[in-house]
Amino acid sequence: MEFKNYIFDFDGTLMDTANVILSTIKETIRQMGLPYRTDDQCKSIIGIRTDEAGKHLYPELDISNKEFAAVFRKNYDIIKNNCETKVFPGVIEALTALRDKGCGLAIASSRRVSSIHDYLNALGIDDWFVEVVGADTVTKGKPDPEPVLKVLADQQWQAKDTIVVGDAPVDILMGKAAGCYTCGVTYGNGKPQDLKDAGANYLIDDFLKILSL
Repeated sequence: MEFKNYIFDFDGTLMDTANVILSTIKETIRQMGLPYRTDDQCKSIIGIRTDEAGKHLYPELDISNKEFAAVFRKNYDIIKNNCETKVFPGVIEALTALRDKGCGLAIASSRRVSSIHDYLNALGIDDWFVEVVGADTVTKGKPDPEPVLKVLADQQWQAKDTIVVGDAPVDILMGKAAGCYTCGVTYGNGKPQDLKDAGANYLIDDFLKILSL
């Protein structure tokens, strides 16, 4: 099987932003006076839209998603300047190879589109992606298939020719629900078994291995 199109998650798949996101979640919890959550519990909301994250992290509490998101974004803008973010090994090389082959590249993320473009522009690869879908450009976020279905419709791509790549179960569930093949990367925020249980067609521990699926 040779895929024509690739739809990538962003955080934990292309960019290693775990430290800044985890620090931001912890500071948001502290400022809001919310109960303690472990690192694993905090990481479980990476991949969920920020506007929905509060309820996912505290389903037992009457917490305002809107307030949690507002405090999170304020903290993120401060903390990101003091935390290192970097591209995962092999990402630029693999994307270059796929681009040179004429493959279609897109992003479906739970991050806001402007933030994604900021990172891509800094790397000089923003124009490599034919479409970037973020939390603020869809009605329903992951694991709903809407982000992937939007790319497929906008670009007139066939699901059977497209693979969705991500580090979290919600990425896999999103891709499967849209009828695409899926690949879980095991170096990100998700656990390999969880990706497998979500039904990933492939699991890779090195981004460069995407070239030999």
